[in-house]
Formats: sequence, structure tokens, C-alpha cells
Amino acid sequence: MIGERIRELRTARSMTVTELARAADVSVGMISQVERGITDPSLETVRRIAKVLATPVFSLFQEAGAEPVAVVRKEQRMTVRSPRDEIVYQRVSAGAGRVEVLEGLLEPGAASSESGWSHPSDECVVVLTGRLVVEVGGDRHVLKAGDSATFDSRNPHRYLNETARPVRFLLAVTPPSY
Repeated sequence: MIGERIRELRTARSMTVTELARAADVSVGMISQVERGITDPSLETVRRIAKVLATPVFSLFQEAGAEPVAVVRKEQRMTVRSPRDEIVYQRVSAGAGRVEVLEGLLEPGAASSESGWSHPSDECVVVLTGRLVVEVGGDRHVLKAGDSATFDSRNPHRYLNETARPVRFLLAVTPPSY
């Protein structure tokens, strides 16, 4: 489904595969394989493509035709994983609105990205279990279960788990990020 959605958005913007690949800093072969459903892109690749296509990340996984009230059953949540499954995001919200809510699971010793990532949104993260380090603009904030942090996502940020146990958290992003 993601490949079809990328192709649909790319062609709607009159972009060639080569133009999208160059702008997203990925290979032409990667874009071609993703669009044909041959391979699944990494989370980082999805972020780059979404940014170039000026669309929220999870909208690339969204089916057309949103309902007036969208119910997302736990077993039907959209899931995105990093290449080595260090971080897994499940979309809790339907993905068709002005806010995106994700449940994250970050494995021990892992980070949400190698370095801080920025996008034009606001974020609120709430730790459900474990301990999460929130890095924003080079500052570190240690959160434990029940703690939250809200920040301007235009500041480079990432999440780290410096413990020996997985950490679960909820993340609200508005507007949905690219």
C-alpha cells in the first residue's frame, strides 16, 4: 500500500522517480522497488520521502476515504519499524486529522534516530512504562512513567532509551509531521 500511495503523490506533483529519489537522497532503485511493492523502506527513508512529498509520514500508509468517526482497533493499528526494530511506532489515531497520536516502543540502548530530527510541528510525549530521555536542541530531559514533555518539533530532537528495559510512550504530533 505504501508504494501505491508514494506513486500517487509523486505523480500528482508531476515528479519523476529520479526527481523524488534525488530530493529524498535515496537511490532511484529504492523508490522504484518501494513503488512496485518489492521492498519496504526504512523509517528514515519514509521520513525523507514524506518530507519531499510534503505529506505526513503516516499518511503514506493511509487508505483513501476517511470516515466521520474513525475507530482504530488495537489489532488494526498501522505499524512502522526501524530497520533493526529498535523503535516501533503504532498509529493510535486514524491519521486523517490535524493531530497524529502514536504509541512508541523503544528497545534498550536504542534511539529514535541517529541524530536530532526536526519538522514543523508540536509534540507531546507521555511515558507509559520505563524511562525515556528526550533530547531537544541538545538539552536532555529524563522522563519516567507518567511524566510528559511538550516541545516545538522544529528544534532537532530524538528519544533515547539508556536502560536495560524497553520503554513505551505515547506521542501526539500536531500537525502530523513530514
